[in-house]
Amino acid sequence: MVTDDDLATWIAGLDDLFALVAGRFFRVEPRRRARAYVRGLLAPLAAKNGWTLAEAAGDATPDGMQRLLNRAAWDADGVRDDVRGYVTGHLGTAEGVLVVDETGFLKKGGKSAGVQRQYSGTAGRVENCQLGVFCAYVTGTGRALIDRELYLPKSWIADRDRCGEAAVPDDVPPDIHVPPDEPGGYDRYGFRVPCLVASPYAKPGHVSSVVYDHTSVLATIELKWNLPALTRRDAAASPLTDFVDLSKPPHFPTTAPLPRPAVWPFTGQR
Repeated sequence: MVTDDDLATWIAGLDDLFALVAGRFFRVEPRRRARAYVRGLLAPLAAKNGWTLAEAAGDATPDGMQRLLNRAAWDADGVRDDVRGYVTGHLGTAEGVLVVDETGFLKKGGKSAGVQRQYSGTAGRVENCQLGVFCAYVTGTGRALIDRELYLPKSWIADRDRCGEAAVPDDVPPDIHVPPDEPGGYDRYGFRVPCLVASPYAKPGHVSSVVYDHTSVLATIELKWNLPALTRRDAAASPLTDFVDLSKPPHFPTTAPLPRPAVWPFTGQR
């Protein structure tokens, strides 16, 4: 059973958290609105949307809540950083893990940033929706969201006018059109294929994030012995030096000798 003391403790904790992020809001009104918004999310409301959160805050319309999310000036990424520090400070353990997953937001129109017909795990089918990618921090003590990003499909990135109408920031890079290969150019990449390397020159426990080409082996040989490139393809390829160390002798792990196979005499009988 929840007691009055429990409620007082929770309210005090929420006040401490908003004191931590107060500097991220440039005016007192959006800070108070944000606190009311979070209290509404924590409240046992039957449904949680702009109208119900506004009513829980004592507002007659959802205009204030919508203004907080759409137009009010506050440092959302700064709040994210403060909340992440708060979460790890209260829940952090050596066994903590990050859980990343997407959530679909069903939409009826085509104006919301990133909306298109795509698979939504929320609906369990292809729908007209937005997709949000969320990161949660989970320990044995508890769990909390610590980051978020809106997925922006390539069809949106390529349409800069549409991005502008939906207030997509200019720092989202446009989709770069890649022209067809020139004969013998090989300057485009196909499918990304993960690879596990077993080599006496491999760096132990190293995970490489570099994109390689089939001619990266040739580029490595050319780098090792200072040879000129044979084609434009191996000239543009990344050598394998991010995950192999050719400056040291190869490491051959010692293994136990295999037992000798038993030899049975041949008797001529089947």
